[in-house]
Amino acid sequence: MQEDKSAALRSDAQRNRERILEVALAELTRAADAPLSAIAKKAGVGQGTFYRNFPNREALVLEVYRYEMQQVADAAAQLLQTRPPDQALREWMDRLAQYAMAKAGLADALRKATSSHGSLAQLGHGPVTEAVTLLLNANEEAGTIRPGLTPDDFVLAISGLWQIDPHSDWQPRATRLMDIVMDGLRAGASGAGGAEAGA
Repeated sequence: MQEDKSAALRSDAQRNRERILEVALAELTRAADAPLSAIAKKAGVGQGTFYRNFPNREALVLEVYRYEMQQVADAAAQLLQTRPPDQALREWMDRLAQYAMAKAGLADALRKATSSHGSLAQLGHGPVTEAVTLLLNANEEAGTIRPGLTPDDFVLAISGLWQIDPHSDWQPRATRLMDIVMDGLRAGASGAGGAEAGA
């Protein structure tokens, strides 16, 4: 009986945490300096519960960012299950661009909350690096991209994405940038698909 009770408590705590993250994502995306008290209130949790999960603004913002980056990363494996490797890579790049533009408020909140981290990319480094590695390996095996590319090469190549103003008509610029990067990845590919794509 005691076990059931602690399991119920754990699942309640997990639900509270997820609700806080959900509300925080929406609020921080809308306004980088959204008050923590307003986030707690909208999530329907008390201050004690809120601060037990997230002792300060930095902890909350970092966790929201990590959670979101995990969602972006998880899309890589899903795309590879249903599309050819080069198409999966290109579509994933589009999703990354959409994420970067849609979450500009969250990026601002992250910059405001912490200055101790070098770059935003580093925070999502684990899951994003895994996703990029998965996509690059699948493409290298298929011969659709040049061999020997590293996740760092890829991140450096797409870093121009973070220079685009999310409040502008960003989509055509992001699409053009991703197409240029994809052309560069295909140059020197060994497979027939890579030769045709580069032709």
